[in-house]
Amino acid sequence: MKRNLVWIGLAVIVLLSLFVGLMKPFSPRLDQTGHLSLMMLILTVGLWILKPFGLSFGASSGLLMAGLLAIGVPGSAVFSGFSGGAVWTLIPALFFGFVLAKTGLGRRIAYYGMKVFPITYPGLVLMWTVIGVVLSLLTPSITVRMVLVTPIALQCVDILGLPKGSKGRSLILLMAWGMAMIPSVGWQTGSLAGPIISGFYASNPALGAIDFATWAQVSLLPVAVVTVLSLVGGYLLFCPKDKLVVDKSAFEEAYQKLGPMSRDEKISAVILFLSFFMFTTSRLHGIPDAATVLFAWFILNISKIIEPKEISSGISWDLVIFIGTAMSFSAIMRETGISDLLSSFLVGALAPVGHNPWLFVYAVVVAFFLWRFVDIATFIPTFAIIAAIAPAVSQQYGIDPMVWVPLLALAQNAFFLSYTNMFALVAEANLGDRGWKPAEFSKFGVVYFVAVLLAMLVAVPYWQYLGLFK
Repeated sequence: MKRNLVWIGLAVIVLLSLFVGLMKPFSPRLDQTGHLSLMMLILTVGLWILKPFGLSFGASSGLLMAGLLAIGVPGSAVFSGFSGGAVWTLIPALFFGFVLAKTGLGRRIAYYGMKVFPITYPGLVLMWTVIGVVLSLLTPSITVRMVLVTPIALQCVDILGLPKGSKGRSLILLMAWGMAMIPSVGWQTGSLAGPIISGFYASNPALGAIDFATWAQVSLLPVAVVTVLSLVGGYLLFCPKDKLVVDKSAFEEAYQKLGPMSRDEKISAVILFLSFFMFTTSRLHGIPDAATVLFAWFILNISKIIEPKEISSGISWDLVIFIGTAMSFSAIMRETGISDLLSSFLVGALAPVGHNPWLFVYAVVVAFFLWRFVDIATFIPTFAIIAAIAPAVSQQYGIDPMVWVPLLALAQNAFFLSYTNMFALVAEANLGDRGWKPAEFSKFGVVYFVAVLLAMLVAVPYWQYLGLFK
């Protein structure tokens, strides 16, 4: 059944892209190159979403770049995503996650939390929150955090003796998963949304680059509110009435088995914490984030924590090609006139809500969360579209482009169903049949959505105070 849906979806995408490319429905506002470019973009996004024939993200990206070059789009636009500072922040930062896994530092952090926090449901929920935040400070890759956290969380519930299908088991596993993802979009280096959205903004001359402090100023408060509300809502929904009765020594023994910290763990810990310190103080010293992570990457290599052979295997280069290609969308759309076309449609569509901050924010949040059922390619195509229209929206309605940043990042993490969230798929692959039930996951997704809606009650006045609505 799933395969049939893939082929039906692919047929629809191919027909739609051919219609746009051959029939030129947007003439004369879009010329032939613009129509053919839009055709290639539609086809590529469809391949990213459906992955027919088992195509990788990188292979589909290669098709897009080849097609755009063949129809005359300048290489400076086609490859722009690979030359910006954002992708060179991303690549070394992905190795941070590799280092956490290779050295065992990530596992040590998680086990240490299990050792020191009280073995109660509130204590364990708090523990996974702290672990999620700490790991988010050390690597922007949520996927890496899922690979680190989920097997340890699974061991945790097994030590606690929580049976499959129990509410207590679901509570611990979902909190461990959620806290490795939800808080991290509050700062620029906490998730891949940071460098990706920053890359889109930097590639648009009307927007400019986003620094760490600006991202945190706009996003940290609403994301913190969302995190707290998700914790409280998830706890109330899944917490059993029976108290945990477990000997803490089991967790202490698990930590002791790790042994003393190795040389590589110590060096990695120093490098990663110093890198985060440099991110947070970038306005004082003026050193770009890309320079910080590239220097840290050099130190990790020269200290032999990253071996030469691991440069090719330590991270997913397919992911890098995919993100670099997606980051080129803004320049491609601007070069071919697609940005102007999108602006004319979408800016006009915002007219009923654009002049009222409350209506605008809630309309966009609901639209983004619904759109996640369709845009399952980690929401990156939507990032590109918003970066293209944000200047026109700002000019027309007085909405600062930074308002879009937390709304996009929060919507990227939406998880009504696991297929819409790649991090859920990673976790479920690790948990197998010993994890949560699909219905429980969807309930937690609803909790998250409600938490975002409630957080906007705080965010809108806060953004008004910052002068983001004029």
